[in-house]
Amino acid sequence: MKVLSIGSGLLTPATLHHDDPCLAVEQLASQEFDLALVGRVDSSEDLLRHLLAQDRHLPVLFLVAGDSPSWLLDQASRLLKLGAAGVLTEDTSPTELERAMRQAARKRVLAPPEGWRKTLVGTGPAMSKIADLIRLVGPRRATVLITGESGTGKEMAARALHLASTRASMPFVAINCNAIPRELLEAELFGHVKGSFTGATQDRIGRFEQAQSGTLFLDEIGDLPLDLQTKLLRVLQEREFERVGSSRTMKADVRVIAATNADLPARIREGRFREDLYYRLNVVPLEMPPLRERCEDLPLLVRHFVAKICQMETLPEKSVSRETLDHLAGYSWPGNVRQLENAVEMAIAMSGERTMLLPSDFALPLPSQLRPAAVPGVRVQGVAVPAIPEEGLDFERLVGSFELSLLEQALRRTGGNKKQAADILRLKRTTMNAKLKSLSAA
Repeated sequence: MKVLSIGSGLLTPATLHHDDPCLAVEQLASQEFDLALVGRVDSSEDLLRHLLAQDRHLPVLFLVAGDSPSWLLDQASRLLKLGAAGVLTEDTSPTELERAMRQAARKRVLAPPEGWRKTLVGTGPAMSKIADLIRLVGPRRATVLITGESGTGKEMAARALHLASTRASMPFVAINCNAIPRELLEAELFGHVKGSFTGATQDRIGRFEQAQSGTLFLDEIGDLPLDLQTKLLRVLQEREFERVGSSRTMKADVRVIAATNADLPARIREGRFREDLYYRLNVVPLEMPPLRERCEDLPLLVRHFVAKICQMETLPEKSVSRETLDHLAGYSWPGNVRQLENAVEMAIAMSGERTMLLPSDFALPLPSQLRPAAVPGVRVQGVAVPAIPEEGLDFERLVGSFELSLLEQALRRTGGNKKQAADILRLKRTTMNAKLKSLSAA
């Protein structure tokens, strides 16, 4: 039985122990556990939400302590309603604890697998919402249109949808509609017969046939030529098509998922995209959030990419300093998750034989893309403060942005625990709450 222990003090050969809840949640992105055992942590309910967001079938047992039976009963009731597998008191005997752990682990064995969740790295509110949607529509045949900025992980979401479906054992076929010349794209999608055009020396099956009984992912669908939009609409409506140069009609048992970073309604108004095709594709809309709107997932993403790249390069896995994570959190990441992965790959190369990645290993392109608190300038008490440009600046706005950045960093570091965040910033909790409320509304 493989146990993830968080502040419980349980130490066995099959136990991975963490005192830091944030690191424990991150561990679930790369490993599977039969059970999580949670002891004394600052926010049991928040931790439970994060654990179940990463792995909704993970049995989580709590060991709690309190001054009164009524408090213990109230705490246990709240945790069980949120999905805890069980709540025990700290004075539970080793025999009773082992029995409860084995019972909880058996529930894990009986739970249906959700391997697709590992495709989505992140446990914050934005990614939890995406996971909930995939969990609902994954098993359906409905067409899904994934939108979002370039580099946000639209293909990863498409793969998760495929893995969450009843077609998971069948092919997942992807094609970028913008990467293939117009004159070849039709044949690439539908296939062709020998002699149908110059260079067609033999019959060839297209992507629809390759994806038969599986999923076809059409990336950059907004760049599909209008005449092919008409043919695609027919396939989606009639579930049939013909190869180029053939009159034989073929059935298409394919689930279609499309993605774009373009504004399709605007293209419809410009006459560049068919309105009827848009509605046929947009049966279930799924919008991928930019990285700057899910900063709480950045440490998890960085460690995920470090592990992935070190494994590909057959290197011992490198660690990442807290200073480095804070440094990366100050950047706006216009290229989103893809840019972050490329930055991590370069940092690993630049770090050489060193086992820890430092801020100096990351060459972040433009100071203008740094958040106010991270823009280089003069230093006050060791903290970088933006230099005043010649054209001047908006003092109130910049100071407000600086304060909000510090508050957000403190909350990320403490896993959302406001009391600890206030302690780090040497503020009263009431003061911090008031600042958060006023700055967020600004």
